[in-house]
Parts: sequence; C-alpha cells; structure tokens
Amino acid sequence: MNIMIVGVGGQGTLLASRILGNAVINEGFDVKVSEVHGMSQRGGSVVTYVKYSDKVYSPIIGKGEADIILAFEMLEAYRAMPFLKKGGKMIANTQNINPMPVITGAAEYPKDIESKIAEKVDLFAIDALGMAAKAGNIKAVNVVLIGVLAKSTDISYENWIKVIKESVPEKFLDINLKAFEYGYKGE
Repeated sequence: MNIMIVGVGGQGTLLASRILGNAVINEGFDVKVSEVHGMSQRGGSVVTYVKYSDKVYSPIIGKGEADIILAFEMLEAYRAMPFLKKGGKMIANTQNINPMPVITGAAEYPKDIESKIAEKVDLFAIDALGMAAKAGNIKAVNVVLIGVLAKSTDISYENWIKVIKESVPEKFLDINLKAFEYGYKGE
C-alpha cells in the first residue's frame, strides 16, 4: 500500500505519518516513511510517503503510484493528483489555506478547486476542520483525517486507538480520540 500525505507546515502531517507508520508496524508489515519538507516552517508544502507491504525496498512514491492520497488542504490535494494511481482514492480536507503568492497578491487561489479535483479522481472531501473544532481543537484536523483513512485500510480499529494513545501527549489525548472517532464515523 502506498499512501501519500500532503499538507502545509503546521497542519500535523508529520504526526499523522507517525501514527500511520506505527499502526502499520503493529500489524506486522514492513514500512518505509519518507518526509519532504518545503519551507514547512512558513506554511510551505509538506509531503510524506508511507509505503507498507511484506517487504518494501524504497520509501519514495512516484507519479501514478499512490493508492491513497491524504490531503490536509485542497490546493495540496490538487498538486498531488498526478501521484494517484488509476483507481486510487483521494481523501481531502475541504479547507483552503492561501500560499504566499496568494497572500502577496501575485496569484489567485484556484476557483472551484474541489470540483476540478473530483472531475479527475475518486475524491472523498470532508470538513475535517469542522470536525476537529467539534472535538475541541482545530489542530486535531490531522487525527480526524487519520480516522477517515483508517476506514480505507485493513488495520484494526483497536490498533489505531493504541497508537494514538502512544503518540499524542496526555493533555491532548481526549480531543484527539474524539477527533479520530469523528473521522472514523464520518460525523
């Protein structure tokens, strides 16, 4: 399984990849994780590749190779489309975050981006930001999306909960468990 996680700096993509990687390890798979940071400290793109199988030889996912793309933001989802394989699935947060060229007025955020993506790929768009707010903290978008992703894997529900408990600081655990549930149940 090849899963590509895309977002912008500060959205928690790295924690999401760590949760995914540990859940897969607990299921007995060989896992390779590779992170690409592009000015992530300033809201730039962050891409993580998570590959798992009985044996994985390379951590990189090339164009047309991703089984699932987990996108934390719509423009990043749009940029990642070439990496999704035919028949693959894209799970995307409906949030729009303006990149620096849009903020400075040098470019415009693409109009109707969600429908443009849906025309080309199997898109499951979800208001993860709203679900995270409902869970108690908008920063839990990453765990909402992990909950949505969990339904598309053969990893046990109990394993996901165990890994979240091991990965999230105690003071944020209740919020993140709620966030996972909202994503998992699609509420």
